[in-house]
Amino acid sequence: MTGAPWRGRPVATLQGMTIDSPVLATARRARTAAAALAPLPRSAKDAALLAIADALIARAGEITAANAEDVERARAAGTAESVIDRLTLTEQRIAAIAADVCDVVGLPDPVGEVVRGYTLPNGLDVRQVRVPLGVVGIIYEARPNVTVDAAALCLKSGNAVLLRGSASAYRSNTALVAVLREAVAAAGLPADVIQLVPGESRESVTELMRARGLVDVLIPRGGASLIKTVVEGSTVPVIETGTGNCHVYVDADTDLAMAVGILLNSKAQRVSVCNSAETLLVHQDVAEEFLPLALAALAGAGVTVHGDEAVLKLAADSPATVLPATDEDWAAEYLSLDLAAAVVPSLDAAVEHIRRWSSGHTEAIVTTSQSAARRFTQLVDAAAVAVNASTRFTDGGEFGFGAEIGISTQKLHARGPMGLPELTSTKYIVTGDGHVRGEATRTVGG
Repeated sequence: MTGAPWRGRPVATLQGMTIDSPVLATARRARTAAAALAPLPRSAKDAALLAIADALIARAGEITAANAEDVERARAAGTAESVIDRLTLTEQRIAAIAADVCDVVGLPDPVGEVVRGYTLPNGLDVRQVRVPLGVVGIIYEARPNVTVDAAALCLKSGNAVLLRGSASAYRSNTALVAVLREAVAAAGLPADVIQLVPGESRESVTELMRARGLVDVLIPRGGASLIKTVVEGSTVPVIETGTGNCHVYVDADTDLAMAVGILLNSKAQRVSVCNSAETLLVHQDVAEEFLPLALAALAGAGVTVHGDEAVLKLAADSPATVLPATDEDWAAEYLSLDLAAAVVPSLDAAVEHIRRWSSGHTEAIVTTSQSAARRFTQLVDAAAVAVNASTRFTDGGEFGFGAEIGISTQKLHARGPMGLPELTSTKYIVTGDGHVRGEATRTVGG
């Protein structure tokens, strides 16, 4: 390519940035690398992934040394221990990350898969095939394991990746990306298929969000504030991996013991993840029998309940900590041992509550009624709807298709856990034998 590499791209690519911006230069290199990566066979990509796994193990000491600097800075800044735990890398955790990369090697390569194909009456062969998205930008918070996960999934699906982690993990991510790039290059692939977005300031994030035409899609991974910033400020198309205000609805016809078990697992099995339950809705016909059981179980798990008036009344003799709920509680993604709870007069009222407050992630019903289950699944609008199962199952691994890059709560292109196929687009390949179109073949809209 000669001349300016951004020539022919939308003007918005350069809006607010100088043409020698380090972020744009990184994106241009990624675009060149993506074009080289896209046609490579699965064997070449898998070899690079295996090289990454080996390099992570071999250079674990180098990575943990860099990570220790980030952890020390985080502690000095008074960062919460839960965040520091997510930030910390040990040799054991690095070995687990390397094993995850090996798992990606075993997954099917989606690139080239024929989504549909047919032959038209005139003899034209039409095939819709999966192709890489191109350049994928990932903006994420202080979890350096995401650096490797995202790189591995993007590489396997034929995409170049631009990684923009939080400043708190900058040294860790710098060390990790250096290891990844050297391993990829040693395997014969362009090192620039994996790059760290330069800079620790918010300006570098803004430049990445506005690199339309150089970056094909952005995927934010993190809290509500991060996702909102990216969705509202980006000119690059965004796949929104949303927050999880997930509900468990206990129907009038239900198995009480099963309902308690599902509720406890949904809420307390792991609280800091997007598929944990944040609100309990109980049909009024079973509230007097179910809530004492549920509140006792929640108390045993250390859960604080934020209840409406009906819940507060039924909790009078409960060992649970129950506080009055407000609108803030119905909207909350707690990510903690807190749970909002309400009694509803009907399934339709539960659906209405969910429609108002849900983030569209995962909603669950516990019921022995097939008609209630069918109505709930028809009416609830979410990426996943569970019937007699925990909300915690909304996960790529649990769904049986391996690793995921996030859980999309939007409705375009990808929705729910995003595996390798969701990191691809499609194109049509039309094959003829000297076919030309005449007026007789005109169709509506053609």
